[in-house]
Amino acid sequence: MAHRSSAQSRLYSIIPAGGIGSRLWPLSRADAPKFLHDLTGSGKTLLRATWERLEPISGADRIMIVTGRSHRAAVEAQVPELEDRNVVLESEPRDSSAAIGLAAAILENREPGVIVGSFAADHVIGDQRGFARAVSEAVVAAESGLIATIGIAPTEPAVGFGYIHADGKLKIEGAPSAVSADRFVEKPNLELAKEYLSDGNYLWNAGMFISRADVLLEQLGKSQPELLAGLQELASAWDTERRGAVVDKVWPKLAKIAIDYSVAEPAAEAGKLAVVPGAFDWDDLGDFAAIAKLHSGGRKSDLAILGENARVLADASSGVVVSQSGRLISLIGVSDIVVVDTPDALLVTTSANAQRVKSVVDALKLSGRNDIL
Repeated sequence: MAHRSSAQSRLYSIIPAGGIGSRLWPLSRADAPKFLHDLTGSGKTLLRATWERLEPISGADRIMIVTGRSHRAAVEAQVPELEDRNVVLESEPRDSSAAIGLAAAILENREPGVIVGSFAADHVIGDQRGFARAVSEAVVAAESGLIATIGIAPTEPAVGFGYIHADGKLKIEGAPSAVSADRFVEKPNLELAKEYLSDGNYLWNAGMFISRADVLLEQLGKSQPELLAGLQELASAWDTERRGAVVDKVWPKLAKIAIDYSVAEPAAEAGKLAVVPGAFDWDDLGDFAAIAKLHSGGRKSDLAILGENARVLADASSGVVVSQSGRLISLIGVSDIVVVDTPDALLVTTSANAQRVKSVVDALKLSGRNDIL
């Protein structure tokens, strides 16, 4: 492991491994969520790749994974190095504020002054050095008392990502590229996305947050005092024999809210959010169009094929095929097609409509068809 600064030695990485990834249905399911799949063709699941990205930065003994109880066995199979004390199990999903906030509260109780960094389990980053440099600067910014995030320099007018507006240099020694972030912007339409790209002061929100745990919890408490109280009650019992009883009592009552809304946006409004521009390749593979693009290198004429035993015959066709059924799939003269074939469900759409897959999942929920979710 490379030499780490004193601030970096206090970093504890948190991997929230939750969420179904509904835009990747029927590949991603409640019992086999997105982070447990190899979507890059590397032979590694997204979770394993995330662990290997963070291990040189934090050390294997300073990575905590927050996941659902039903995923514990699969997570531990992917990451056998994970220590028992660094597994935090959710009885049911309560969104990212609860997941990350609980981890931060547990770690602050164990190690007052700890710096925590939250990194999603299902993102794809190829440039390890560029990522490590950005994290290093974010840790320095966090040590100064700011909440830091890593924003990705946009390469296209993407409509599938949220954006962060950067306001000006912060002049923090050890974090030369850190800038002040004054607001977050929801996913824009194409016209707005083009404006953001040409403006040059907007970055993609990659959902990576680095902060002193006490600062993060203080900010959470300002917007969600009841949620913070519940998390602190859980954290105080976590390393005792009272954990089970307190989880059963407190967890179901916790508010469901994303950490972007409970911590990051209020911090930006208060002038307490730093953003470090990340000049590395990044994608959250949010839909099948993104997967097709990753595998084709952006070439419109290519057909990406995923699945260990995929059997595909294609003639003058492009897009992506994900096969888990083993049956033969034949494509003739179709462009930007998305075919996802699983033993109990088949999805056929186009790259342009890939974001709309979530509406199918919503309709299945309303109809009570949870057996195929």
